[in-house]
Amino acid sequence: MKEILDGEVVLVQGSASEPYKVRRIGEVIDCSCPAWRNQSLPINKRTCKHIRKIQGDKAESARIGGSLTMRAPKTKGKEQAVPPALLLANKWTPEVNPAGWWMSEKLDGIRALWTGKEFISRLGNKFYPPAWFIEGLPDNTMLDGELWMGRGKFQETMSIVRSQGLNLEWAAITYKIFDIPNLNFDFEMRCEAMRGLKLPNHCEIVEQELCMGVTHLRETLSKFEKLGGEGVMLRQYGSKYEGKRSNTLLKVKSFFDDEAVITGYEPGKGRHKGRLGGYHCKLFNGIKFSVGSGLTDKGRDNPLSIGTKITFRYCELTNDGVPRFSVFVSECVDK
Repeated sequence: MKEILDGEVVLVQGSASEPYKVRRIGEVIDCSCPAWRNQSLPINKRTCKHIRKIQGDKAESARIGGSLTMRAPKTKGKEQAVPPALLLANKWTPEVNPAGWWMSEKLDGIRALWTGKEFISRLGNKFYPPAWFIEGLPDNTMLDGELWMGRGKFQETMSIVRSQGLNLEWAAITYKIFDIPNLNFDFEMRCEAMRGLKLPNHCEIVEQELCMGVTHLRETLSKFEKLGGEGVMLRQYGSKYEGKRSNTLLKVKSFFDDEAVITGYEPGKGRHKGRLGGYHCKLFNGIKFSVGSGLTDKGRDNPLSIGTKITFRYCELTNDGVPRFSVFVSECVDK
């Protein structure tokens, strides 16, 4: 028995032809096996026989604070997460004059809806903040926002938000609020209602600035990007909250992002010879492409499994719809 160290990857032979990869990132120990992946528990509360084989039953019981008899949930009769009706953005194009629209920074956080009782994700999964984090939030008002740690800290935010039982770590997270979904008012009146809420100190209302035109928009985009931000969000003046993808909310970025599925591997060349060079991927519309930029040495030594969903960035689409200048961002998460 041994303790898996932070950042360490251990190979364990299971029933599959290829060994499973067990790795530790902070308080989370994950395994590439289906039994670990298909559990509905928070990621820091999951275990499997491959992890127990390395760590030992006693150490695993202490780590997850519960039973070691966890199994993949049965799909029959299982309560499925129901995605909430959130307002989702389309991409801004120069054909749309942004003058008179509201601008705010596009945050690189985890989308979270406060239902009045709990936080749930864009896909309807529950988050597990400590009790002090939700104390003082309104119990009769829905809030739409993002759990955010700061620019360039998406991975750290994800590891905390997707876990359960953490306390001190949540102190670094701010809930950035940008709307009240259940108020059927114009956006300006909803903003006024948000400013009138009494909120805990770790909650903030996202600042809005009226756009004066394309030049103002591009200057604001450049300012946020130089600070390490993702881009700009445009909200149409006087718009209502629509629980769907809408042209009343537009995202403006120098680079766009999308999701794809890994279908194969590209061998490395030069200094990457003998390890991963890039991923062969497929968009959900069936278009195939490759992505190799953005991969770290650690990521090339420990490639994700075929079938894994990833997030990537790209500059533009070709006439055939193929992403150009694709850059790997991360394994796809409930964002």
